[in-house]
Amino acid sequence: MTEVPLTARQEEIKARFIEVRKTWGEPWEAILRLDPGFLQAYLDFSAVPWRTGTLEPKVKELIYIAVDANATHMYQPGVRQHVRAALDAGATGQEIMEVLELAATLGIHAMNIGVPVLTEVLEEEGLRDSPAPLDARQEEIKAEFTRNRGYWHEFWDEMLELDPELLAAYTEFSSVPWRTGTLEPKVKELVYIAFDTAATHLYVKGLKAHIRNALRHGATAREILEVMEIASVLGIHAVTAAAPVLAAELAERDDRLH
Repeated sequence: MTEVPLTARQEEIKARFIEVRKTWGEPWEAILRLDPGFLQAYLDFSAVPWRTGTLEPKVKELIYIAVDANATHMYQPGVRQHVRAALDAGATGQEIMEVLELAATLGIHAMNIGVPVLTEVLEEEGLRDSPAPLDARQEEIKAEFTRNRGYWHEFWDEMLELDPELLAAYTEFSSVPWRTGTLEPKVKELVYIAFDTAATHLYVKGLKAHIRNALRHGATAREILEVMEIASVLGIHAVTAAAPVLAAELAERDDRLH
């Protein structure tokens, strides 16, 4: 089937998209042909942090990577696009790897959410009283976590009480990018905010803790809002993943009819 040439309006939207977002590919081409008005609206939506934001382009791209690469989303086309863009913006391989290491900590939220529920049920069933005092090993783990990660939050308390060796192992795991990484602490905390606030995760306790940490490391409210703005466009992947499929099916059907 011969591809219909783009209209003047479609060509204008495409040129503007490439100018603002520095990328193009099959998904965007399919959306442009299926619904140019929608692509224009998405461009305006996604461009807000690029027009009004204060984070440098490299950091913006690292935030996109955190949103796309984390375990609750895993959108590989976006990861590839934004890894390439981050490198073009001056990020190093080590910095990008550091973002991935930070995003890998998301899995601990099974414990952050699950352990308080477990303790609640144990108390309801009469199997647990008030929290037990920390022993020397638990105090050591708490001090190590605080030293390596720069903070302590009450949502670690019950895990420390019930499963201290898991928390010790997690402390070592999550501390790697803090000991050997090159990103400033503020950016690390913005990465945590990115995947905690993303629609595929929405972990409110962690989000609040990392917003507070980011502010203490010098982040501004505007910078934190910018991270949220970047995460808020994640929903477009419903269209970028499916629009090429729709376009191909429509083309195949048209070929059969003709």
